[in-house]
Amino acid sequence: MHTKENSCCCSFEDYKMTTEWLLNQTNHRPKVAVICGSALGLLADGATNKQTFRCQDIPNFPVSTVPGHEGCLVFGTIEDTSCVFMKGHFHLCEGYSLCQVTFPVRIFKLMGVECLLVTNASGGICPDFKVGDIMIIKDHINLPGFAGQHPLCGPNDERFGIRFPCMSDAYSKDLRTLVLDVGSELNCSRFIRTGVYCMVSGPNFETIAEARMLLTLGCDSVGMSMVPEVTVAKHCGLRVLGLTLITNKVSLNYSREEKVNHDEVLEICKMRAELLQKIVTTLIGRCQQQNINTH
Repeated sequence: MHTKENSCCCSFEDYKMTTEWLLNQTNHRPKVAVICGSALGLLADGATNKQTFRCQDIPNFPVSTVPGHEGCLVFGTIEDTSCVFMKGHFHLCEGYSLCQVTFPVRIFKLMGVECLLVTNASGGICPDFKVGDIMIIKDHINLPGFAGQHPLCGPNDERFGIRFPCMSDAYSKDLRTLVLDVGSELNCSRFIRTGVYCMVSGPNFETIAEARMLLTLGCDSVGMSMVPEVTVAKHCGLRVLGLTLITNKVSLNYSREEKVNHDEVLEICKMRAELLQKIVTTLIGRCQQQNINTH
């Protein structure tokens, strides 16, 4: 296994070595990367000419330890667009540094990826949201970042991006609009929402007091991943789309007896995975037609 378990910083040489290894192993030259969240590995099923690499076989790559994250890269083609799918996120709560959590994003950048689609599972805070809804992320709140756990802390490498990147437009407006159009065409608009996502470090689910605080702050959903990858992708100049699947209603009432657990989260993911796969596949094809994934 080639993970860098105790490393807190990845060098440009690390990124370059991993990129060259992958480019030597595959003829695919992806333009779109998709990070698949919990139990959402099905998103890669729409691709053809697939080639799969286990994360433990890729130099310097972390390996996910969370159930529902398969831990592999799948290269393939969708509607004449070369893509790479990463089955699973890496998380702070697994003990990885943020350099390791975001390591794949910089690899994608060096491979020539221009657009990143990130998916995950999250708890619904907005009272109007229902379990099974798909939320298009229009903005996020990075709580670990407020506390100094930020993927861009430390020396900045200008080969990836500027020291102080703007994050007010982290999520592409064009891609968000396109998802709404695709959802309408697939007759699933009733499941699609738009909102603000908040990242916490986990691994515990939120207390009621914490959930109430997040609601007051304007958060519509909360999860334990995605924001570091989005931040690094924006720093690298990638276009970003974030989709989060609402897998549970976050408790806001002390009288409520239901308690969320990870197994239930995975079940909801499996229920909506096929619909998400159709949305992602159609979206990538539409990006190719409209040429908005590269501009």
